[in-house]
Amino acid sequence: MSADKPLTVLFMPESAYGPTNNCIGIGDVLRNRGHRVVFAAEASWKGKLTALGFEEDLVDLAPPTDEEQDAGQFWKDFIRDTAPEYRKSTKEQLETVTKPIWDALVDGAKYCEPQLKAIIERVKPDVIVEDNVITFPALLSAGVPFVRIVSCNPLEVRGDGVAPVFSGLPATGEGWKEFSEEYERTHREVWTAFNEWVVEQGAPPLPDLDFIHEGDANLYVYPEFLDYTVERPLGPTWTRLDSSVRETDGDFTLPFERGDNALIYFSLGSLGSADVELMRRVVDVLSRTPHQYIVSKGPLHEEIELASNMWGAEFVPQTKIIPLVDLVITHGGNNTTVEALHFGKPMIVLPLFWDQYDNAQRVDEKGYGVRLDTYKFSDDELIAAIDRLIGDSALRADLAAKGEELRRRDGLRVAADVIEKVAVKE
Repeated sequence: MSADKPLTVLFMPESAYGPTNNCIGIGDVLRNRGHRVVFAAEASWKGKLTALGFEEDLVDLAPPTDEEQDAGQFWKDFIRDTAPEYRKSTKEQLETVTKPIWDALVDGAKYCEPQLKAIIERVKPDVIVEDNVITFPALLSAGVPFVRIVSCNPLEVRGDGVAPVFSGLPATGEGWKEFSEEYERTHREVWTAFNEWVVEQGAPPLPDLDFIHEGDANLYVYPEFLDYTVERPLGPTWTRLDSSVRETDGDFTLPFERGDNALIYFSLGSLGSADVELMRRVVDVLSRTPHQYIVSKGPLHEEIELASNMWGAEFVPQTKIIPLVDLVITHGGNNTTVEALHFGKPMIVLPLFWDQYDNAQRVDEKGYGVRLDTYKFSDDELIAAIDRLIGDSALRADLAAKGEELRRRDGLRVAADVIEKVAVKE
């Protein structure tokens, strides 16, 4: 096989919007280079990927229902049902949020294993790309190169010199040991059972307490100026994509006249916005500021009433909106965090679960934004954070320069190059 011959690339992204959008961005570059791009996405994405020009060969992660579901509906429902647990510390969440997420992911991996084998037989990929946090043995036993993408915070790749993933703990080492011991206590049993099943399916054993293997090539999405590679170096199979921002979002024109004050984007992501009570609380505080806001309202948009200084919708073209604004208020999902920095914008981060705490902590301790306590912040704290970040001209200039550099590095094309190279090498 030569680099000049078209490849068949099979993507399997996690059902949430962040990883799927990341794969859409990379897949779009590969397709434009003449390769065949197929998505083995979760079934609720039906039609949404073909609309962008990709092939779909979809999987169910649970027994299908007769009702049509929105994209990623399973995780939206999960987040809505577990929302009260987000008021707990990250250590307490290990048992009531993090482990149940792993349990659901394990169930999904087991359920779709036969479907994935059938898809691989039909598609006959030259290379398989997975953007998820859990192993699917069929992807590893297919006999073709396997590329892993980490589009969560890169603490997912563990090391002694960095805080434990999902902890949101400071870089000083405070609390690391206690959090790691609790992770071991709450996750050892589910990991052991999953590892045994993975080996039974013909895949190699998993690294200890990790739920996914490394690939023949490994990509991760995080800007160099936030990265952890000084504290935790990575091996030669790893390539950093400083950013990976899709180019498939539709055009956007501001639906209102811009005033003299700041324009701010507020989004808790497709999952976090399902916490309607929190959305309403933030909207209420923002309504008492002089600024204008664009709000991503999410799946329960009909239950969220915006103030007169706001415009919003269920879905908004985030990658076209962020370049227009002065500040981003976010849950700290990796996708939004990286996109904000890609366009040189400071952040206020209100983390809810999973790696959002890690992003919030890193953005705050590196000085590119403010981490607030999502459920305990005072009105004055949020307003003061807005005023400080909007008024910090030195920070804004620094971020503008860093964003320009991230865009120049062109992570989408770096990712496509790695995927082509590992496929051709075989």
